[in-house]
Amino acid sequence: MNRSVIRRGIFWRYLQPLSALICAAGMTSALAQAVAVAGVKFEPSVQLDGATLQLNGAGLRTRAIFKVYAAGLYVPQKSTDAGTLLAQKGPRRVALTMLRDVSAETFAAALQEGLKSNHTESELAAIKAQSDRLLATLVALGEAKKGDAIFFEFVPAAGTRVVVNGQPRGDSIAGEDFFTAVLRIWLGDKPADSDLKKGMLGG
Repeated sequence: MNRSVIRRGIFWRYLQPLSALICAAGMTSALAQAVAVAGVKFEPSVQLDGATLQLNGAGLRTRAIFKVYAAGLYVPQKSTDAGTLLAQKGPRRVALTMLRDVSAETFAAALQEGLKSNHTESELAAIKAQSDRLLATLVALGEAKKGDAIFFEFVPAAGTRVVVNGQPRGDSIAGEDFFTAVLRIWLGDKPADSDLKKGMLGG
């Protein structure tokens, strides 16, 4: 066999694994990039309570023709299945950035409607004290202004908390099940916005 042919064969034998490695690295880099929704950037990962959370997905909440907020879901383990995400434990975060001014009462009422739509009467009764505290915290904000970053996050040692522009608001609300109930506002069978749910699921 011609020596040049042999040399080319050896060259490609070693080049192919290297090419695969480069492609894999490129794909990993692409997957790790930030996601932008309506001009709002969501980082691929965040730190919360000493844990690294991954951006599962992000999307846009609209009402009629208006863009209300962009939201991203951060979890310990990514999944495209809502049930799997709702069953996860540990620190988690729903990160909202407001795209228009909304009164605190309107914002709280929309979330309350999301809770009602995704729970039975007995389930709502079981979390009434907790949901009342959450809604009171939201109403106390006065107004959710365009550009505000509002986090609904869960920290095991403290519970569910609301963080606005980096500042915790109100008291933490104990109970991991309650945060799961809050997540159903966006991931439940009757989500606040079906397109937003799809985005949060990574679609």
